[in-house]
Amino acid sequence: MWFELNSVELKLFSSRVAAICDEMGQVLRRTAFSPNIKDRLDFSCAIFGAQGELYAHAAHIPVHLGSMAFAMGGIIGNRPWQAGDVLMVNDPFLGGTHLPDVTVISPVFLSNSESLLGFVANRAHHANIGCDTPGSMPVSTCLEEEGLIISPTFLFKKGKLQQNSIALPGLKNGVLIGDFAAQVGANQVGVRRLQNLIEQTGSSAYLIGMQELNDYADRLTANLITSIEPGEFSFKDMLDDDGCGNKEIGLAVSMRITPACIELDFSKSADQVEGNLNCPEPVVAAAAYFCFRCLMPAEAPSCEGLFRRIKIITRVGSLINARRPAAVAAGNVETSTRLVDVVFGALAQAMPEKIAAASQGTMNNVAMGAIDESSGIRWDYYETLAGGMGGGPNFSGLDAVHTHMTNTLNTPIESLEMHYPLRVHQYRIRPNSGGGGAQKGGNGIVREYEFLESTQLSLLSERRLNNPWGLRGGSAGACGNNLLNDKLLPSKCNLHVVAGDRLIIETPGGGGWGAAGPET
Repeated sequence: MWFELNSVELKLFSSRVAAICDEMGQVLRRTAFSPNIKDRLDFSCAIFGAQGELYAHAAHIPVHLGSMAFAMGGIIGNRPWQAGDVLMVNDPFLGGTHLPDVTVISPVFLSNSESLLGFVANRAHHANIGCDTPGSMPVSTCLEEEGLIISPTFLFKKGKLQQNSIALPGLKNGVLIGDFAAQVGANQVGVRRLQNLIEQTGSSAYLIGMQELNDYADRLTANLITSIEPGEFSFKDMLDDDGCGNKEIGLAVSMRITPACIELDFSKSADQVEGNLNCPEPVVAAAAYFCFRCLMPAEAPSCEGLFRRIKIITRVGSLINARRPAAVAAGNVETSTRLVDVVFGALAQAMPEKIAAASQGTMNNVAMGAIDESSGIRWDYYETLAGGMGGGPNFSGLDAVHTHMTNTLNTPIESLEMHYPLRVHQYRIRPNSGGGGAQKGGNGIVREYEFLESTQLSLLSERRLNNPWGLRGGSAGACGNNLLNDKLLPSKCNLHVVAGDRLIIETPGGGGWGAAGPET
């Protein structure tokens, strides 16, 4: 019976719930309009309890999932939820991450019941979120410059479309509307599948099963903590710059490990900056949760129980808990990725034989497009680029992979050239960019675009000045480079290019692990 699940029954229960998230993701992928969602898979799907506690998610984007797990309670609380409701939000200071990531949430009720049993949600990145800069990832100095800000807004109430919600400024683009419809459709499938599961098990048994699943996850975390040397460990790293003149921006963590919990204090990180490397607190939590999830068994359930013993401390007004209206577009992608490096750097002191060297430490954000001022017609393109993975105690780093906080695919050249006025001349592994060592770091990539018409280009990248570090005698990975017509570009910039111009992105390699032995 469901009320006392043995290990096999608990695994089956966990798999059934996670499968719903997987199906939601397939629906979203197959019905979306934009290449960023349907080709790169820049989206995530999850199931939550009635109080916003994470119950399950698919293996999608870590920065999406961890931030939703941290912030969902605040988003869904104190609202008059009814069957058929759909809420959307992207405000980073009200539970979002950055404006292109729009979260769509639907409540789950049983048929003919007013008892709220939970929520399904998905978060997807939109290359056009109404920003004046195509690609919606500009070098910016305040939130309003980054696009349309959507406070928690009901898109549907009791299954009825709310006309005022689709009349929001910026929601005129057909691709954007189509992608929103795909997000709603994914949630509708998730609601039906979860209702079917609960009807089979019974609502009480379902809720008890979820409690047992989270308690099991909590025990896994407790076991992990006992395997780590108690004490205090710290690490500091530097972001290159914010694109607005501020350089060498510090990220710091003080990690205290006790038998009961792990405390991560980020309060000594730099103050918030003029540029858009700032983060809302949920992004910081996402980075921290990801690091410890990597240390769990592969079969560990993805639920709230994994994170009960992980305490996050930040400082309001800092880079990683910025005050409105701070710009945050790059915080979700670049700062989050570097926070992973900082947490792993501290963990490497506590668990030296378990932690890998730094991976590329950036998502290499490339955004571009054009807007016809007379007609309002526009095109928007956005992607992140793979790089090198850090070497580890018993493995070499992989070449040309997305690492840590992103889990997307590339945009296939065929799709890119079909949808946009672009041509790709190179797409290859960047040799000798990984750090040397007993276990070598992985190599980055080289991607070269030719522009076929005038285009607005935005770049948000890191690890152009500060190398991905090696561990235990391994050497650092190579920094990345951005070049336009063979001239070096800043790591973060907005610029206008014309037909015939060529952009080359050389992504960083991963750090090496361990001192290299003598050559034989």
